[in-house]
Amino acid sequence: MERWLALELASTIRHDGDGGVADDLATVKGTTHWIHEQEDLLADHVPAGELAADESLRLGIIELRQAVRALFARAVSPAPPSPADAHRLMTADQAMARLNTAAARELVAPQIDWPAGGVPTARLLSAENDPHVRLVATLARAAIDFLGGPQRTQLRSCTAPRCVRYFVKSHGRQEWCKPSCGNRARAARHYRRQRTATDGGSVPS
Repeated sequence: MERWLALELASTIRHDGDGGVADDLATVKGTTHWIHEQEDLLADHVPAGELAADESLRLGIIELRQAVRALFARAVSPAPPSPADAHRLMTADQAMARLNTAAARELVAPQIDWPAGGVPTARLLSAENDPHVRLVATLARAAIDFLGGPQRTQLRSCTAPRCVRYFVKSHGRQEWCKPSCGNRARAARHYRRQRTATDGGSVPS
């Protein structure tokens, strides 16, 4: 399954497996761990495996995540957004301004490399020396690319009980972000039907 950096950032808010919500960016240590986990997605932009977060970087990434999740909520509308933060989303204008400002902090220029006998490849050459600035700008550009691309139209909010994830729908009948969420949703549906039948009401189809 294809991975998108913007989706990985949004998914740092997740179901904790025990009925609550976990935040992978709740601590500096957790933020550093998450950055290292994205090393393959960040490889062309910043040496993520060598980065150690500090409190300033952690807060900067969280602010960016707030913008991404607000725009994800807009993308899935009129379906409901993730329940994790539906009650405190910033406006779309605020979210776009935050993304655009973060992306603009890094001056980059496209570069082409075309080895003899090979195929041309393009990359972005950064003029920014601060790896923390480069990281946040890269995350912002990834979100802009995601929201401006065709995958946005397949973005969904998982409706399984207790799940707070967004996901990209990969086939026509997909309703949940992963099989375990589908199992949990079907079990909850079955329980509701059984309870309705026990209470003497009609059983929904």
